Amino acid sequence: MTQKLAPHVPQTASDEGVIEAVRGLLGELVLDVKDHVGEITVTVRREGIADACRLLRDAPGLEYHMLAEIAGVDYPNRPERFEVNYHLLSMTKNRRIRLKVLTDEVTPVPTVTTVWPVAGWLEREVFDLYGIGFAGHPDLRRILTDYGFEGHPLRKDFPMTGHLEMRYSEAEKRVVYEPVQLAQDFRAFDFLTPWAGPEYRLPGDEKAEPQAAGAPSPAPATGQAPQVEAKASTEKRDPKPYTTDNEDRATAGARNAKAEALKSNEAKSAEAGGVKTDVPEPAPGSNNPASQGGPESQ
Repeated sequence: MTQKLAPHVPQTASDEGVIEAVRGLLGELVLDVKDHVGEITVTVRREGIADACRLLRDAPGLEYHMLAEIAGVDYPNRPERFEVNYHLLSMTKNRRIRLKVLTDEVTPVPTVTTVWPVAGWLEREVFDLYGIGFAGHPDLRRILTDYGFEGHPLRKDFPMTGHLEMRYSEAEKRVVYEPVQLAQDFRAFDFLTPWAGPEYRLPGDEKAEPQAAGAPSPAPATGQAPQVEAKASTEKRDPKPYTTDNEDRATAGARNAKAEALKSNEAKSAEAGGVKTDVPEPAPGSNNPASQGGPESQ
């Protein structure tokens, strides 16, 4: 029974017959072919990698038109320690294949920039990180590491700390490079007991300590809660020696209003620069205009 996929799922052509077609197309260029977990890997001769890529790109029925990635792998124990993997994608069939070549530290791999110009940057990355040369590359130089970088950081024999460290020098007012120096304080580490440190004694730890023969047993529980006598404290506490901003804002207005209400008319007039009159002070709550010194009282 054929399973029908949802409309948004891309259709992928089967890899059935691809290995036979590749063997027949590349002929003596093929050294090994593997089909593992649904991925086809073809190992080809180093000197024929450009021809193999061109044939797989142009062959009807295969049509691996796109170079998706070039990745390096380092196996230091092998005579040819480096693998260069070319990941190809067929845009019409929606399937992938991997080409692989082997090389060492001194033998370059032919460039595939004549087949896919995008390989220029990809080969520069492999050269920068692994030190693998590419013969015929138009501009083979570093692309990821900094100027003057020593070594190739993805090689297995490259130190994890690197060779140089970078810092900003206040004396020279610029970034300087210096040999890596590891402080000895950070190098002493016990891998057997990495959690070893200061001994903290927590409540209840005494129960785990062994008791000598004849030691008294702890008192049995009575089942009643201990009685604690509450005593009133006779100690006089000092008022808070400070006030917060909120307290100052809340009480300052009330204090000023109370002080102003206790002043007499003479004091208020003197502060305001006014003149004392014979008009009596109005009684609180009175609405009589005459008593308030209005025009009707004249």
